Amino acid sequence: MSIHDPVAEFRALWLPHVTDAGLNRLIELLEKASPLLIHGAFTRAMPMGCLASHIAWNHPQTCQHQHEAGVMWLSNVAGLNPATSSVILAWDRHGAGDFALRSDLLAACREEQVSRRERGTQNAECGIEETEPAVV
Repeated sequence: MSIHDPVAEFRALWLPHVTDAGLNRLIELLEKASPLLIHGAFTRAMPMGCLASHIAWNHPQTCQHQHEAGVMWLSNVAGLNPATSSVILAWDRHGAGDFALRSDLLAACREEQVSRRERGTQNAECGIEETEPAVV
């Protein structure tokens, strides 16, 4: 994995920390190329935010923050430097207007969603919970 590949960074370093609610929200916004999903800033007028902000607003450790939620989530939850994140740098260039990047991120989100269902893993909004499927 190249640290400079935004999709590889997204899969390896972002998605493991995204709640199910955050994942669902990203899928919804990416599918529609929603104007609520912005680039070039973490937030504008609420509820307009970048990828990290929408994830953060749906995460128990950062949902109480408003404009600084995305930075807080990246730094304190995902352990990334917002200034050097490949995902942030790539998204800031063109945002939802970069069809290839948007499609790749959406595909990664959908794959993560399927993987969680198959593993029986749930990332709850109020904390990370993992449940194993019942063995009969």
